[in-house]
Amino acid sequence: MENVYENKMKLEFLSKSSNEAFARITVASFASQLDPSIEEISDIKTAVSEAVTNCIIHGYEDKVGIIKIECTLFSNSIYIEITDNGKGIEDIEKAKEPLYTTKPELERSGMGFTIMENFMDELKIESVKGVGTKVTMKKVINN
Repeated sequence: MENVYENKMKLEFLSKSSNEAFARITVASFASQLDPSIEEISDIKTAVSEAVTNCIIHGYEDKVGIIKIECTLFSNSIYIEITDNGKGIEDIEKAKEPLYTTKPELERSGMGFTIMENFMDELKIESVKGVGTKVTMKKVINN
C-alpha cells in the first residue's frame, strides 16, 4: 500500500437492501476527488454494490446488522474496505468460483466476487466463520 494518503472516510449503515444504492453513490462521490473516468466510477459503483449485497444476503441473511465501509484515497488510487460482522464465509476459494452460490433459491448469479475481481485492480477477501467478512478492493485511477 502506498505510504501517504490524501483523504479518508468511514461509513456505517444497516444491512438493508435500500442502503445498497446509498453506499455505492457515497463511495463514488468520494472517489470523484481523483477525477476518474465515467468507466472507472462505474467499475467502483458496481464492485461496491456487489460487496454490499453480499453482506446483506450472505453475511447477515435474515437479520439486520451493520456494514462498515472505509475508503482511503491515494494520489492515483482508492482502497475500499467493506466489512460485516455476519456469519462469515466457510470456503473463500469456493465462494470465488464463478456461478457458485449458497442461495440458488434467490436466483443469485454467483458472480459477485468474479465481478469485483474484474472491475477492480486488487481484491482481497478475509473471513472468519461466525465473526464476519472483510473485502478490500483497490482501483487505480488513470487520469
